[in-house]
Amino acid sequence: MKKKPNLSILQGFLFTYSTENTKNLEREEIIISKNVNSKNELSELFDILTKPEFLSYTEDDQIWFIETIDHYLSKDEDFESVFYLFDTYFEDDIANKRAFMTVLLERLKSYRSETESHK
Repeated sequence: MKKKPNLSILQGFLFTYSTENTKNLEREEIIISKNVNSKNELSELFDILTKPEFLSYTEDDQIWFIETIDHYLSKDEDFESVFYLFDTYFEDDIANKRAFMTVLLERLKSYRSETESHK
């Protein structure tokens, strides 16, 4: 059964970057060291912290995250609800949440492609 896109899953998926996540100085330093508004640095950050978590999910859940982000980007979602009351370790505010999600989607698709090529 295919899961429907659900915007609320994204906040949980991004919990790695939340100040409410358990204390981990190494992770916090990595997050703080990256410019959240730079596509290249954000990609590097996702590769370091998001990729291992994403790859631990089932194939169905991986596809669900990708399809959810893709769906809401196609609907001109601003993703404000994902980041509302969501404090992160990022030094700066996310200037463009759609751009943030676009980079995330690109990286998730890349991780899926890597997984597919190893099958």
